[in-house]
Amino acid sequence: MTPNKQVSPVIRISRGERDASARATHLEAATRKFLVTTNERKYMSTKTNFKRIALVAVAALGMGVLSSAPSQAAFSGTAGSTLAVTVVNGTGSIKGAASDSTTAGTVSVVGLGLATGESYTITSTKKSWPALTSAALTPDLHFQFKDSATSTTSVFGSRPVLTSAGVVLSAGVLADTGTTVSAGAVASTQNAYINTSWYAFQDSTSAATTDRIAGTYVYTLIVTPVNAATAAQAQTVDISITIAAAAADSLVASSTLSTLFINPTSGTQADAAVSALATASDTARGFLNVTLRNASNIATARESVTITTTLGTVGDGAVRGRSIVVKYTGSATAYSIFSDGTAGTGTITVSTPSVTFATKTVNFYTTAAKTITATVAHPALKIGANDGAVRGVAVDANGTAWTGTAYIVASSAADALIAGSTTPVSCGTYDSTNARFNCPVTATAAGTAKFKIIDAATVALATATSNEVTVTVSTAAVAKVAISFDKATYAPNERMRIYVTPQDASGNALPANTYTNLLASGGITANSGFSGSSDTTTPVSITTSAASSSTTGAKAGSAMYTVYAPAAGGTVTITATGGTSLPTAGQVAVTATATVTDSGAAALAAVTALATTVASLKTLITTLTNLVLKIQKKVKA
Repeated sequence: MTPNKQVSPVIRISRGERDASARATHLEAATRKFLVTTNERKYMSTKTNFKRIALVAVAALGMGVLSSAPSQAAFSGTAGSTLAVTVVNGTGSIKGAASDSTTAGTVSVVGLGLATGESYTITSTKKSWPALTSAALTPDLHFQFKDSATSTTSVFGSRPVLTSAGVVLSAGVLADTGTTVSAGAVASTQNAYINTSWYAFQDSTSAATTDRIAGTYVYTLIVTPVNAATAAQAQTVDISITIAAAAADSLVASSTLSTLFINPTSGTQADAAVSALATASDTARGFLNVTLRNASNIATARESVTITTTLGTVGDGAVRGRSIVVKYTGSATAYSIFSDGTAGTGTITVSTPSVTFATKTVNFYTTAAKTITATVAHPALKIGANDGAVRGVAVDANGTAWTGTAYIVASSAADALIAGSTTPVSCGTYDSTNARFNCPVTATAAGTAKFKIIDAATVALATATSNEVTVTVSTAAVAKVAISFDKATYAPNERMRIYVTPQDASGNALPANTYTNLLASGGITANSGFSGSSDTTTPVSITTSAASSSTTGAKAGSAMYTVYAPAAGGTVTITATGGTSLPTAGQVAVTATATVTDSGAAALAAVTALATTVASLKTLITTLTNLVLKIQKKVKA
């Protein structure tokens, strides 16, 4: 079939009609199209580039016009000549002692004098100063010549003097006591550069320095070009002198040196429990005693105080609430704590912008106690007063410590014949340190008596009554003495407590008392020396404690010595002999022993125990092996 010449060469080629004519025709068309397109693009690119260049040029010219206004004053009004003024701010001392060239700011002026006699002047005037002062108390700014880049010789005088370098310098230090001061330099020849620097600092000697406070003092400098006859346009620039506060005068509170104490008494610098009746009252139940001190440990810090409590309210007399922000007004300020009718244990937080104190707690209890627990503190009472003989711990319905007024009362008239009374006796002030009541008992005869603690002044009004406790009143004479350790085994150098206990003929402990010549000469001796700062155990007379203490280690009815175990292991034996105050039967030697186990002995004991265990295991294994063998023989049979 003959190809249709009306069909495009591209279509013909795509149909497979790939004759030379079709390919040639297509190549010619594609080439022509490429060249035309390329030329058009080159033409368009060239035009675009010209447009861009023109636009940049116009913008540059426009920006040049916008920024062409000079930022510097013309030197002496002569066209093309300017003064360049730069400053560096300075510092100073609160009392002016360091207001000199060592802390001064600097003013540098550079310019070209086109005519002989051209010069410049610098004038300063006060602009702003810290609060709480006035312009009259702001020190003047002083100038002192620093150097000149266009001078090799500095010649100073009371008025301008010509120098060989073509620059005239004014006096070395220029100042006055008014609101302005002046300094300057003069060009002596045509086309002479002036390039000078000046120190700028505050007056160190004027009366103003005694009232100067910390802050930033700003002065405006007026730099005026001057020719031989007229003055040109001036330019201004600010310079500041910053006075740092003295460390001792800092108002910022130190978190390590500031203190907070909660106490029933205002101003007391010690913590003590605050526990009060929850009934709403305008009478302060306790105080938060705050002292803010700065890093120099000076009580000049002044920061606002934020106080928040979960129960009750707090206040400073002017402001009162559960969460308040109040002023700190003195070297120590007491903020009051009030009850508002809510019972329980409250948490109080106190903070300032720089300090967050540890939280404090306050207890507000209900009118009546719910439970009271009584215990005997003195196992043996003497005839007469026995303070703190019975102890009581009370809580209210919320489980909060009840710290009202508690009373002790004898259970019956028969008990009252031995000690105490059937009329309730006050237990006195609540012991906040130990969180208990210490109730007194007065004994009148030997024997035993029973007591209870109540929460009212009469039995009829009491809403809570404690368990019943029994006290023993002894009038027995001392008959013998015993000595003992507080433990049986100690580590090397460990603390040891030795107790000396007077006893009656039956071996019972006796009431607290001082016993003269209870031991024979030499007191207590030991078979090996104690270590460390041990008590002396040689006294022959002792004084016993009325009650035991878990804090001090005291034991009711005994005297106590604190010693330290020897450094080496072994058995420690102490010995004492009854003294002349005892009957002959009691003047005998008594002893007590304790073991000091050192690391070597402990290791040996461990090895011995391990060896014993291994031997037992070996015996057990042998027995099991024999049993297995017997079973095997029976199975084979």
